[in-house]
Amino acid sequence: MKRRGRRNALHKSPCNLDYRKAQGRESRMVQSDLLECPMEPPTLRERRRDAILDAAEALFLEQGYERTSLAEIVKQSGGSLATLYDLFGNKQGLLHAIASRWGNEARCQPAECMAVADLSNVELLRGYAHRQCDRMQSPRAIALMRMLISESLRDRDFALQIYRDLHVPAIEELSALFAEWAAAGQAEIDDPQAAAKLLLSIVIGDSMLHTLAGLEDEWLDNDQLDWRLQPFLSHFKIV
Repeated sequence: MKRRGRRNALHKSPCNLDYRKAQGRESRMVQSDLLECPMEPPTLRERRRDAILDAAEALFLEQGYERTSLAEIVKQSGGSLATLYDLFGNKQGLLHAIASRWGNEARCQPAECMAVADLSNVELLRGYAHRQCDRMQSPRAIALMRMLISESLRDRDFALQIYRDLHVPAIEELSALFAEWAAAGQAEIDDPQAAAKLLLSIVIGDSMLHTLAGLEDEWLDNDQLDWRLQPFLSHFKIV
């Protein structure tokens, strides 16, 4: 069943929650970062930050995280070592910032934000799952994941930071959306957080292992992913 005028679409890949009063009660609405992004041109500091991030990511992907020096990053970005330290602290801080930017890019889909009003909840979840799966299979994602996992194994504090900043927000966004659907009678979800974790496991669980191992013949296509999603949709009676 189609629903017009809805703005809490997961298809928009929301980045934060906006609590609004609706019909005398508080209603959670998940909004896209597109609605929050400032329209002003980037400041000089922001441009320098982006230049350093672009240079660092290019070098990390080209020659590896461990083999890339800060001096090389500064040379390619046209910045200074002092600015790099001021913005990121160290090379690990750069890797974290690259990972955060990657996550934010996936949550901000400007081209899709206007095409969500007519989608059902089932279509929203399927579209979300398809995009996340495709995202995990890109060469850029594979390289970044390998770097993040390698550094996480070396430094537990870094691993926890990546988990908090990349994985937890996705769980919170899905949990808020599932809670809203349950409150509106559009799903029977008794534990939104557990349901959010289950959905992410279905979508990226073994897909991440296949991606990291380079097992391209094991990657899921959309039909296979829909098959996996069907028990989830049926169990929680998502309409």
